[in-house]
Amino acid sequence: MKRLLFLLILAGATQALAQTKTTEKLDADFSGTSLYFYKNTLRMLNQKEDPAFDDMIKDIEKIRFVMIDRNEGKGFSNADYTKLKSDYMKKESFEEIMNGRMDGRNLNVLVRESGGQVRGTVIMAGDSSNLFVLDILGKIALEKASALFKMIDENSDVAEKFKRHID
Repeated sequence: MKRLLFLLILAGATQALAQTKTTEKLDADFSGTSLYFYKNTLRMLNQKEDPAFDDMIKDIEKIRFVMIDRNEGKGFSNADYTKLKSDYMKKESFEEIMNGRMDGRNLNVLVRESGGQVRGTVIMAGDSSNLFVLDILGKIALEKASALFKMIDENSDVAEKFKRHID
């Protein structure tokens, strides 16, 4: 009986740590690039040893970064963007806490809470040619959400690879 209880608890904990099904479906349905960043990988991105970057990622366990070329394959429409956001909110119990524009892109930040703690964060950024989704296991301070894209862009060689892929 104890063994069964342990296995059930372990299975529940594993499920709680999984990335969202909505992001998995997005990656499966549309042609694009999907990358994973874990805490130690994120620390390696901080090549300038910027304390602000370390502070930004301190509560992040894992990020799944999905980049979709909106003009490639079957395309990703504005209606698809609206449905994606709706799926996060309805199917995954995320709540939109911020929306706006950054560098010509629409930006939406959604969070999922459990027991009063933020357990997951999704940052969606899209323009007419690309969609970027950061599916974050953990949390990031709201005022730093838009800065995450800029920090990756300004502080790592990874940004050059992203730019080459987009161009």
